[in-house]
Amino acid sequence: MRHNVLGRSTAQVTALAFGAAGIGNLFTPVTDAQAEQAVTAAWESGVRYFDTAPHYGLGLSERRLGDALREFPRDQYTISTKVGRLLEPAPSGDGDDLANGFAVPATHRRVWDFSARGVRHSIEDSLNRLGLDRIDIAYLHDPDDHAEQALTEAYPELERLRAEGVLGAIGIGMNQAELPARFIRETDLDAVLLAGRYSLLDQRGLAELLPLAEERQVAVVVGGVFNSGLLADPRPGATFDYAAAPTELLDRAVRLKDVCERHGVPLRAAALRFPFGHPAVASVLVGTRSAGEVRDAAAMLNHPVPAALWADLKERGLLPADVPTPEEVS
Repeated sequence: MRHNVLGRSTAQVTALAFGAAGIGNLFTPVTDAQAEQAVTAAWESGVRYFDTAPHYGLGLSERRLGDALREFPRDQYTISTKVGRLLEPAPSGDGDDLANGFAVPATHRRVWDFSARGVRHSIEDSLNRLGLDRIDIAYLHDPDDHAEQALTEAYPELERLRAEGVLGAIGIGMNQAELPARFIRETDLDAVLLAGRYSLLDQRGLAELLPLAEERQVAVVVGGVFNSGLLADPRPGATFDYAAAPTELLDRAVRLKDVCERHGVPLRAAALRFPFGHPAVASVLVGTRSAGEVRDAAAMLNHPVPAALWADLKERGLLPADVPTPEEVS
């Protein structure tokens, strides 16, 4: 699998990245064995970039990912986690965490904290859960309502940690394109993890973020290429951005699928390949929770996609005429 250097850093990422929210029991439980099998399948498929966060399953994702990767050489994979939410013991510890999307006991509560002290504390906790002595990439995680503190306190602390060798690279991970663009302009970021804003259905990242990232040599990791499910399986009841897809978007996704199938290409393959048309994109991150899902993602990324497909989508108005598209993959 192709490797790309992450911006101006020395961190390397594979074209396909393993998103570990699923093995943190996102929505439904996954066993320890299933989580390990998913990570092993990713490794066997050539994936060497793994992404997690304290938020995912109240630390369960980090612990499982660290356990599963322990049998592999540390210098052969890249791991990223995130800062901005500290985990504190819950007063009662009763109930579950499904209100936040994870099928785990509510043993802890999340506390937003983008202070310098909070960032250092978060990294130390993540290192303990992962069982590592360094983290390759640390992302500022969803600082939508904490932009100033993230910019003036959290980011400088990540720079200090990078200088100390605790981190290899610094990024920001969000479901919007506007604030990451500001961080590119005002900081020395290495990467942006952009979720759901550069896909076959949503190209908002192209307005400013992607051209700016290319200009400043900041790598972009694209998440959410299936827009939470609609581009994986467009059918009534499918979700877009974790809510029921509007009728017009569902219709558009069905049309995308029909055109792809005329060219002998599964819609999932086109969705995974599309972001690589832009030169700033270094990796596509897919959330997977089973060995089968991992293998399918790897197979779809490697599926041949003819240049004629992109031209057809543009001619039919399903992609903007000026959007960059990948070269044919064989």
